[in-house]
Parts: sequence; structure tokens; C-alpha cells
Amino acid sequence: MIIEVCANSVESAVIAEKAGADRLEVCSELGIGGITPSLGVLTRIREMVSIPVHILIRPRSGHFSYSDLEFDVMLSDIDRCAEMGFEGIVSGVLRPDFTLDRARTAALVERAAGMKFTFHRAFDWVVDPFETLAELETIGVDNILSSGQRNRAVEGMPLLKKLLGKAVNSTIIPAAGIRSPFALELKELGFSALHLSGINLYPELDASSKISMMSPGLLSDDSIALTNGEIIEQVIKTVK
Repeated sequence: MIIEVCANSVESAVIAEKAGADRLEVCSELGIGGITPSLGVLTRIREMVSIPVHILIRPRSGHFSYSDLEFDVMLSDIDRCAEMGFEGIVSGVLRPDFTLDRARTAALVERAAGMKFTFHRAFDWVVDPFETLAELETIGVDNILSSGQRNRAVEGMPLLKKLLGKAVNSTIIPAAGIRSPFALELKELGFSALHLSGINLYPELDASSKISMMSPGLLSDDSIALTNGEIIEQVIKTVK
């Protein structure tokens, strides 16, 4: 059984490899579902890790329908990953009605030619998971990450088992909240891979007396944070 660890930093990647992980998915900012890591992270990962590494291609948090500019960034990030010799890409695109954006996802798969392609947990938002599974297999997606459209894979087992039974060319990889007893159950059910982060929070200093640098008001699944040009224009007009 392949154990894929979602590593949110170079340190996490090194720890996961030493712990025996078979493969890594590398991203940044797990608290917002993960985004594409920086060039510096990618460079150090390539230097310090020897097991296969798949890179998350997601330009921002929030929903999975992207502007033309965002999509261009995703294509460029895939090109960089190919140049650096990474083994896989993790990505995908949905339409605003939560159906698969087949054309754009196929374009990502084509751009990642020579690397494995995993459709990420945008799958857990799709209206018809079985129709989407068939579409993804048609366009050549190797793996599909899913929690069975629930917050945790253990809660989404009814759908995950059905997906496992219907998948022909793609590997269904259960994700979200995976721990040891449940991992064994997944293996016994016939899943050939699983995905977990194994993340804990480790306090390093006491910042309780400091103002928070977190901005919860900017975090939303159905909105994106975007610069308002009028605000900028008003400030510039005021001071200049």
C-alpha cells in the first residue's frame, strides 16, 4: 500500500521520508487547503528528498474555478515542476456549477505529460462523482484524492467504496483524517494508496500578547480575496 504524505514544508517533507513515506504531496498553507509552494521550497525539496514528490498546483485558497490569469499561472507552475524533475502534479479545475471543467483539467493533464497527475479534493465538491470519475479517467488522470465528499474519509466510506468499485484506470486515494486503525481498514477493503498529513501544532513561542496576523475575514470557500482598484485609486488621489 502506498502511503502518500502531504508535506507543508521542507522540514515536514524530510520528517515524512525518514518516517517511511512512499511518496509526498508538497504544498504550502494546509490551513487553507493548500496552495502551490514557493520556488525556494521546491528547490530544497528537490535537493533533500529522494522519494517521489508530487506538487500541488493551486494558485490561491477558496473555490476551484479560476480566471484566465490564474490558469496561466497554473500552467507556468507545471512547467517549472517539469523542469525541476518532479514526479507528479496535483491539481484540477471545476466550473462555477461544481461540475468538472473538462477542457481546463485536460489542458493541465496534457501540460503535465511525463508526470503522474492527481485530481485533488475539488472532487469532493462535484455534483456527480461517478460521472466525474468517468470523465477524469477518459482524460488520463492517474489518481483521485477524496474524502467521500465528507469532512473526513471515515465519514465518506460509503461513497469511497463505490468509487473504488467503479474506478478502472484511476487510483482512488482516501484522504482527510487518516490514522492507523482506519488505515488498516482501508487496506483490507482493497484501497492501494492513502493520503495523510500527520500534522500536529508545535508551539514555538508565546505570541499571546501580540496582535494577530491572521485575517479570518479573508478566508472563504465561495469568495476570493482580490484588490479593489477603487480603494487604491482613492488613496492615491488623496495623498498625491
